[in-house]
Amino acid sequence: MGVAVLHIADWLLWGIMAVSTVYAFVFALASLVPKGGSRPSLPLSGGSPEQLRAPSSSFLVLFPAYREDRVIVHSVETFLRQDYPKDSFLLCVISDHMEPATNERLAQLPVVLLTPDFERSSKAKALQYAIEKVENGEQTGRRFDYVVILDADNLVGEDFLTRLNGVCNDGYQAIQCHRTAKNADNGIAALDGASEETNNSIFRRGHNRLGLSSALIGSGMCFSYLWFSRHVGHLSSAVEDRELEALLMRQGIYIHYAEDIYVMDEKVSSSDNFQRQRLRWMTGQIQTLLLMLPHVPKAMLQGNINYLDKTFQQALIPRSLLLVFIVLFSAIMVVAAPARSVKWLMLLGLLVVTLLVAIPRRMRNRRLLVRALAFPRLAWHMVSNLLHIDTNNKEFLHTTHGENV
Repeated sequence: MGVAVLHIADWLLWGIMAVSTVYAFVFALASLVPKGGSRPSLPLSGGSPEQLRAPSSSFLVLFPAYREDRVIVHSVETFLRQDYPKDSFLLCVISDHMEPATNERLAQLPVVLLTPDFERSSKAKALQYAIEKVENGEQTGRRFDYVVILDADNLVGEDFLTRLNGVCNDGYQAIQCHRTAKNADNGIAALDGASEETNNSIFRRGHNRLGLSSALIGSGMCFSYLWFSRHVGHLSSAVEDRELEALLMRQGIYIHYAEDIYVMDEKVSSSDNFQRQRLRWMTGQIQTLLLMLPHVPKAMLQGNINYLDKTFQQALIPRSLLLVFIVLFSAIMVVAAPARSVKWLMLLGLLVVTLLVAIPRRMRNRRLLVRALAFPRLAWHMVSNLLHIDTNNKEFLHTTHGENV
């Protein structure tokens, strides 16, 4: 009896992890499919005469910044170098609990500076505050076509809005730009950057290649201003990007992945920040799954494949945990039951192949392999997060930028 139970448990665990692995493998392969049937991408500087004559969309650019004194000024100054018509975009900084000296420097720049004082801060609250102030303040009556959301540490090229305008003219209501690492100063940052590019391959490019919506990622996002202003008030958690995804999918709005428009993002460089970041993501994943499940029957009746896919994503085992568990169970089975270890070793091989396919070729080098040695000491942090997940907790977990800890 006991042997039978262990046998069933072995296959059950393997099956659960196999589903997550095969899902990632399929979309990693899909990410290799050449892009077709879409507007040619703008080159790094400018574009064709026809593209350059395209109507200029008006953008509201939001920089929510919570205790980001180290990075926000540089990010804003960099963004203001846009080659886009100055009267066609407005940059708004939501300065939440930042130092007076930082606010003084920001006030000298051509931006709208908002200084809320939330008792419990969150990015969702900052975005809601910004939209309310822009619509009811000095900008009342000004028309915007799109809203862009960037993090305080994000850097973009001078042609960012020009290129984004070209994509917007294709009629998309929701766009996710290509967020990529701007630093790889230690093993943790390098792994974080590789993880993000893997997600880009699987959950963004791979999905778009198969006609499904891209996942959002929290910054480098662009939405129809009318849609966003009407729905930002529904955000209530610390994972506003997942809530936005759910809202878009319920309404059948496709999310386009603009893989050629880059947003440079600072990767976490300390184990504490890494653990805090992953805890926020894991908690948000469970919260989003519980939020989306009640609408699954309606989505099935409507044939809303994108909604069903996004709901299924929330039920998948996070890839970092997947790697930890498959390696662990493979090692245990090799020692305890060699005959049963074959399927675990095959699953581990499939996961390794998936990662090799999903990680961009430019990152597949000896340097990344050496820095991957930091992974084992991060594994415990990720597993220990399972003991700290609180689905009722909606507090904002902040990760620091601009310094190595």
